[in-house]
Amino acid sequence: MSLVVYYMPLVIVGIIALGFAPLSWMVSRFVRPTRPTRWMESTYECGSEPIGDAHVQFKFQYYAFALIFVVFDLVATFLMIWAVAFSGLSTMATVWMLLFLGILILGVAYALKKEETVWI
Repeated sequence: MSLVVYYMPLVIVGIIALGFAPLSWMVSRFVRPTRPTRWMESTYECGSEPIGDAHVQFKFQYYAFALIFVVFDLVATFLMIWAVAFSGLSTMATVWMLLFLGILILGVAYALKKEETVWI
């Protein structure tokens, strides 16, 4: 069989994927209301009237804390996979995991040393 037969499903999925966004945008232009009312443009916050300014600026520390949490979550996932497959792994895999943990510990030490990082 030729390569065209093997790659045809990939080409079809690619065409559908590339056409989905422009097609959705064009359909939404025809379906949406053309004359928005005051009620439609008002801010909706869980069924209650909004009080105060909607723009609230968060400190960078909250974002840093969230990023550190995501890193630890990924590390926990990697460690779980590594621990399950530990008996079948080579010594080199153990060395690479220890290197990974070392880099992680350096990152945690750096985050703890920074003054603007807040640990809630």
